[in-house]
Amino acid sequence: MRPRDAVALVALAALWGASFLFMRVAAPRFGPVPLIELRVALAALALLPVLLAGGRLRAARANALPILVVGAINSALPFSLLAFATLSLTAGFASVLNATAPMFGALVAWLWLGDRLSAWRVAGLAVGFGGVLMLVWGKTGFKPGGSGLAVVAALVATLLYGVAANYTKRRLTGVDPLATAAGSQVGAAVVLAPVAAWAWPRSAPPASAWAAVAALALACTAVAYILYFRLIANVGPAKAIAVTFLIPVFGILWGAVVLGEAVTPRMVGACAIILAGTALTTGLFPRRAPARTAAPAVAMSR
Repeated sequence: MRPRDAVALVALAALWGASFLFMRVAAPRFGPVPLIELRVALAALALLPVLLAGGRLRAARANALPILVVGAINSALPFSLLAFATLSLTAGFASVLNATAPMFGALVAWLWLGDRLSAWRVAGLAVGFGGVLMLVWGKTGFKPGGSGLAVVAALVATLLYGVAANYTKRRLTGVDPLATAAGSQVGAAVVLAPVAAWAWPRSAPPASAWAAVAALALACTAVAYILYFRLIANVGPAKAIAVTFLIPVFGILWGAVVLGEAVTPRMVGACAIILAGTALTTGLFPRRAPARTAAPAVAMSR
């Protein structure tokens, strides 16, 4: 990997890791759905020049329905669920749960597309989900004030990322990925608009919350998607997925530095176990030359 691509990889991880920080700041002020409506609508506006360039608008129109589905299951629903989760979970904790997305992607590919799961990939799933159990053990109370629903929401969000990655692989292979990214943000904004209007906060959020929204939409979504797809073009999806391993590092770092969140040994240990499981599941560290199987779908999971 060239130094320029390595810098882009770290920058992308820093941006996507910061998304949990900005959701943690803004979600209590706006509510989860209005916040995400602003995120995807502003990102769609920022990505509009990308959509209009190079015939991408034509590609988006020709694939409008599957792009709308991707907008719903890869942005609108998981973003809203993660915003809800950050009402109760720290930014670092939520970012660690987010790292399970590639494992869900492999599991969905096996169940839906018939992709082969080797013994090592099965072991990776077991290790990774064992790390999830370690992380959430004792934190899944469903009584008032408990974080059980938040944990479930975050895991459902990562499951949706896995479904979206495989749906994209099945229905949008060959379509310009930037057209898919920009068009999906438009679709997500359309899907969320009615609920966001109904749930709009009655009191005006402070300037700090609006600043978090702007950073979330423009930096963590619009700029991040452009970086992500350039990275895929330069180094390929198998190497680009390595960003998954850096996102929780930055999620924990930003939460600790900016919000003063506690970083516990259990969180660090569980993060290491989940990432080890992810590495095995995605075939990043194969023990031998892998058999010829379909390339894993890469989820856009932030």
